[in-house]
Amino acid sequence: MLCESCGKQPATVHLTDIVNKKKHELHLCEECARKKELIPATSTGVPLNLEALISLIMVPAGVQETDTSSLVCPTCGLSYAAFRAQGRLGCPDDYEAFRPALLPLLERIHRNVVHQGKTPRHATWRESRIAELDQLRTELAAAIAAEQFEEAARIRDRIRHKETADEPR
Repeated sequence: MLCESCGKQPATVHLTDIVNKKKHELHLCEECARKKELIPATSTGVPLNLEALISLIMVPAGVQETDTSSLVCPTCGLSYAAFRAQGRLGCPDDYEAFRPALLPLLERIHRNVVHQGKTPRHATWRESRIAELDQLRTELAAAIAAEQFEEAARIRDRIRHKETADEPR
């Protein structure tokens, strides 16, 4: 494979970037990588120039970057820039305050924005009960809209029964 920059020498530096589930590759010879300051000019133990690497990464057409300069948590006062520098959120309200910027970040890291993993045993029953009640309420609204009042009454009774049921121990 030849260098994508000069097209003369074999590519020995390979950069891969995945943005929004699309893979972008860049193949350069060592000389072109040095010219672009991706690797040091001499082997003095100087680390890679990450700024130069990041500048090569282009946002695909149609993808808008979120303006994060004005994002500040009203509760703790943490700015999005401070979060990025520290790598830690300040309070639970930061998730809502930084939502526009966190969603793409979480999707890139975890490949999803909804928790898909394990949950504590005591929380599982409660969450499934809440989800079931939400589903029953949706069915109730649909039955009322369709004027199926007998079915709506049965669903209402199921909701009442579920709401009064005690948690398992």
